[in-house]
Amino acid sequence: MCGIIGIFNDGEAFSKVKTALALLHNRGKDGYGLASQHNIIHYRALKELTHVALKEFTPLPVNNLIGHTLHAIVDHIPQPIKQIGLLSANCEIYNWKELNTLYNFHAQNDAQVLLSFLDTYGFEKNGIEKLEELDGVYAFAYWKEHLLYLARDILGEKPLWYTYNTDTLAFASEKKALEKIGYIDIQELNPRTILKYNIKTKQVEFLPRPFFTYLPEHTTPFKIQQQKTQQLLNQAIDKRIPQKKFGVLFSGGIDSTYLAKHFKDLGHDFTCYTAVLDTPTPPSDLVSAQNVAHALGLKLKIKKVELTQIPSYLQKIVPLIEDSNVVKVGVALTFYIACEMAKADGCKVIFSGLGSEEIFAGYERHKNSANINQECLSGLRKIYERDLYRDDVLTMDNNMELRLPFLDIPLVNYALKIPAKYKIKNDVTKYILREIALKKNIPEKFASRKKTAAQYGSKFDYALGKLAKQHKLPTKSAYLRTFYPSHNLKLGVLFSGGKDSSSSAYLMKQQNYQLTCLIHLKSKNPNSYMFQTAGTEVVELQAQAMELPLLTQLTIGEKETELQDLETALKNAKEQYQIEGIISGALFSTYQRDRIEKICDKLGLKIFSPLWHKPQDKHLLDLLEQKFEIVLTAIAAQGLDKTWLNRKITMEDITQLRSLHQKIGLNIAGEGGEFESIVLNCPLFHQRIILEQTEIIEENKNTAHLIIKKAKLTNN
Repeated sequence: MCGIIGIFNDGEAFSKVKTALALLHNRGKDGYGLASQHNIIHYRALKELTHVALKEFTPLPVNNLIGHTLHAIVDHIPQPIKQIGLLSANCEIYNWKELNTLYNFHAQNDAQVLLSFLDTYGFEKNGIEKLEELDGVYAFAYWKEHLLYLARDILGEKPLWYTYNTDTLAFASEKKALEKIGYIDIQELNPRTILKYNIKTKQVEFLPRPFFTYLPEHTTPFKIQQQKTQQLLNQAIDKRIPQKKFGVLFSGGIDSTYLAKHFKDLGHDFTCYTAVLDTPTPPSDLVSAQNVAHALGLKLKIKKVELTQIPSYLQKIVPLIEDSNVVKVGVALTFYIACEMAKADGCKVIFSGLGSEEIFAGYERHKNSANINQECLSGLRKIYERDLYRDDVLTMDNNMELRLPFLDIPLVNYALKIPAKYKIKNDVTKYILREIALKKNIPEKFASRKKTAAQYGSKFDYALGKLAKQHKLPTKSAYLRTFYPSHNLKLGVLFSGGKDSSSSAYLMKQQNYQLTCLIHLKSKNPNSYMFQTAGTEVVELQAQAMELPLLTQLTIGEKETELQDLETALKNAKEQYQIEGIISGALFSTYQRDRIEKICDKLGLKIFSPLWHKPQDKHLLDLLEQKFEIVLTAIAAQGLDKTWLNRKITMEDITQLRSLHQKIGLNIAGEGGEFESIVLNCPLFHQRIILEQTEIIEENKNTAHLIIKKAKLTNN
């Protein structure tokens, strides 16, 4: 839609904002604006902006300035705009006309309604609650007197990044804009918080916002829930349909097929776009897209990309999304190339089915979850980091607006409370949506098509692997790193010293994320629900071996108090090391993961759990293959005894653990408390650990723990 930028308490604010607006020009080419507290200027063309002189602002000096680049969807009203406060917004408020009438605002478009809304209700408690009345997507800066507020829609469809130190605060729609004007330690604003900045005192405060809940579940009959879901979904689509022709990112899956069928039924002018790798065997998305388009009479445009063309796309896409994550890049390829086609056809709006998997339970992790709706909620918390920023910058680079009806707030609110039995039935994911599709007269063979991730259905993931081999690089991540040498994000590792936290850290580093520090909770309670105790004597040596700083937080280990201690530790890590997210070693424990996620969300930290729902025996086998040296430090389960302690885990041990799992249900990975472990060596270590003096304390036949009295580092 638009680009926003602002710089406060910086003597170079004027030149930096002008530079940033030029960098953000693809986010809006319909107008440009600059505003200080006392002056606002607007220009229609970027070349006019370059000639703006500082003398046009009074009084001088101008240390506080916001800017805007306009992508006009609802009328051509340049920003920033001012009434009582000053607003620079990237927004689309679907119910702006209703709010305009309800509150008698006399506004001409959604941005003016937003400004009137903020002028009227502000950001006190009631004002924050009032934001829920805004049905739409937004990211904005609101400046009133000496206070600045930054906020986003609750799921984070519209991006907003900021950087803050004791002297200066700056924000922008894209991280790269802040980087290129010299800022560091740039963070993405968590959508569940509002940033409040006092321009005079230079202090920042984060105001929390309520998020969705999955309780209580709906109790009405399935037929009623089906009808209500379809009504909300159709309304979500209808409110986003523009008056001019538009595009649909099309894979032939249930989500894009439903969107296209709805548009077709209403007689709208639209085109479906599919991009795939050109291979002798047609990619599955191409086959599905063609079959659906033929059956439903849809206009479909296809681009088949040669393998030799992929590197030139990567040179543009990887820096654009500021990320070399393999999954993100694989999805980005099909997304960007489809958008190129839509742009060439003159589309300014394109639709995507993103969000359907999260609200209707479409992934394998939903099948394996003990609480499907809790898993859906967890995915929604992470979607702004995982998907939304990538997709926003890809569409805006093509000067198009992305619309995501499956992330419509009323629909999400309702769908999260649909009972799990209506989401996954007889191993069929998204069951309720598939039933709705049948009511839409979508043929059963299309309505029942299983989920195929875009990077696989298009074969672009295959292309990345092929290119990595051609360049004689060991992994796809290593190949993508050549296009974006910077680390993806700075992460702290929630570190116990055990196999799971160490493995998670290794996996994230392999995906080009920066390991910035280790965060260790040292519990006095050997029976802590959250934190490992046995073997943690070597955590300091492990930190030295990884050459990473270690932040240790003491906790008495009481069930709720330890969560407060965890929050303190994560807050300290964020302040000391400017981390942007946390790595957790959780495998299947929703108790542990849910609590970590809530704390991270409160602190504005992203959460990564790369082992989540990984098959337990596969996890252990991968550790051995990756040369992890692991010893058990505690056992507490039938079938285990003290002989398991202080010896390296081998393939034979994994076979025995599998047997115990089959006989008595023992958790192969030990996440149920059956055993604890430490890592003596792994690919992250520059030195290995030797245990020189130990003692085994046996409580009974199946319960014992290892005490490490002396250990040292030695060269690998």
